[in-house]
Parts: sequence; C-alpha cells; structure tokens
Amino acid sequence: MLIKGQNVSFGYDGHIIVKDLNFSVDCGDFICVVGENGSGKTTLLKGLLRLITPIEGTLSFSNELNHTGIGYLSQEAIAKKDFPAGVFEIVLSGNIGKMKLRPFYIRTERNNAEENLHRLGIAELKNRCFRELSGGQQRRVLLARSLCAAEKLLVLDEPFAGLDPLISADLYNLLKKINREMGITIMIVSHDIEAANYATKVLHLQKKQLFFGSTEDYLRSEISKKFFVEMGVEKNV
Repeated sequence: MLIKGQNVSFGYDGHIIVKDLNFSVDCGDFICVVGENGSGKTTLLKGLLRLITPIEGTLSFSNELNHTGIGYLSQEAIAKKDFPAGVFEIVLSGNIGKMKLRPFYIRTERNNAEENLHRLGIAELKNRCFRELSGGQQRRVLLARSLCAAEKLLVLDEPFAGLDPLISADLYNLLKKINREMGITIMIVSHDIEAANYATKVLHLQKKQLFFGSTEDYLRSEISKKFFVEMGVEKNV
C-alpha cells in the first residue's frame, strides 16, 4: 500500500473543503477521481502531494514513496503553452527532483528522458520547440516529463481537458499501457467520465466521499447513474 486515508479531511486556513475520506492507493492501481466542479478533487490531490496537511484524520504514506517518487502534471502546467524551451529540455527537467544539489544531469537521467520520449511516441519531436506543437503533442511532452519524475506514482489533474475526444481516448489508452507495463500507479482527476473506463478503481467526491471501489462496482451503482445524467451522458460508459 502506497497511501492510506482514514477519516481524512482537507482544506485551507482551517476551512474544510472535502471531508471524511477513507481510501487506499495500492501499487499498480489506476484510480480515477470524479466529481463536479468544487467537489474537492484538486484539494485531495494537493493533500496526496503533501502540499497541504490534513485538517482532520490521518494520511499515511509507505516508506518507499518519497517526494522524488511522484510525478505530477497540474492544470497550471497544461495552461502554460508558450514555453520557449525545446521538447527534450522540458522532458529532461522532470529529473530535477532527483538531482538535489548536483548542477548537471547524469547519463541515467538523459537516458530516462530519451526512453520516455519513445514511450510517449514523440521521439521525432525531440528537437522541436514546445510552443510550436499541437495540443495533443504538448500533453505527450508533459506526460513524458512527469514520467521522468515518477518512480512509484503518477498524479494527473485534468491532463486531457480541452482535447478532441479521439485524442483523449488515445492518451487514456497510453496511460493504461504505462500503468500495466511499467507498474506505475496512476491517480487521475478528470471531468471526462469516460476516464473511468480506463481505471481499475473510482473515487467519487462531492465535498465528501460518495464512492470508493472497483470500476465495475461503480459503473453499476446508482451514484454513477445519477452522475452520468447530471453530466448529460445518456448511456452508461
């Protein structure tokens, strides 16, 4: 088990945003966190990244999960589309957390960046400028950067928002492949309820925990059916 929350609540300045969560993140999980805007999804991710501390309850981490073992792709990073840097430079920078006081990248880190470029299918973009790429290509570059940082866990906050559904589906399949083949645990927040199809577990929030369990059980639940209707989805995904 990598992370366990027991009756845990998160918020800011003593004000609780999301409360009474009981969940676990196990090695190899692919967890999709769903919920309406303002339901506490991003606040939960900040707690998992230890950017904020619990207001109530306990959040425990395994000894093998340290700060440099987590790759994170935030909404803020996605919004910055005008990076003047080259693709390889951006992907390589995912290793910064492992460098500590060392002022240069070592061969292992450069090889890691190369491998993740190939893994994301963007090796031919290595020498391109980031801001000249399409939206889908930019997401692949940022995912490759996050993978360079991830040793155990990859945390993604709305990584495919605004993309064409076909491009999003391709990237979800890519994440599923990374989860299975690399053994990287993935936790993803998404407004796109199709994302649940690619996950092994679902955590549904509405300022508190409405559901946590297998994707199969979630898709059969009344909670999911009600949520799909509210989101304007007429069929079960």
